[in-house]
Amino acid sequence: MTTIQVFDPALCCSTGVCGVETDQALVTFAADVDWAKQNGAHIERFNLAQQPMVFAENASVKGFLERSGQEALPLILIDGEIALAGRYPNREELARWAGLKEVEETKPGACCSGSSCC
Repeated sequence: MTTIQVFDPALCCSTGVCGVETDQALVTFAADVDWAKQNGAHIERFNLAQQPMVFAENASVKGFLERSGQEALPLILIDGEIALAGRYPNREELARWAGLKEVEETKPGACCSGSSCC
């Protein structure tokens, strides 16, 4: 099984979806992670503020931070290899990396799966 590891910058909570002003990118990513996990993906998230030792103990992450600094986070590893840095992946990328078939969500208000039969 593929393991996706997300090394987040220092966030106020484990997902960053907290507080008065939340970043929409974090809200979307948290929803995409939940979707992927519900469909069988193995995703681990690490927060620099809450789990700094995980960052220090991973040679790839430590080297990345030494070269690029924490401003370059988030960092995404797929089975230990760097796959993406500087932004969060979208649902399509998570699905591809995890080997999931992405299912299109029905748009609110649409009937008959988008056909004009209604």
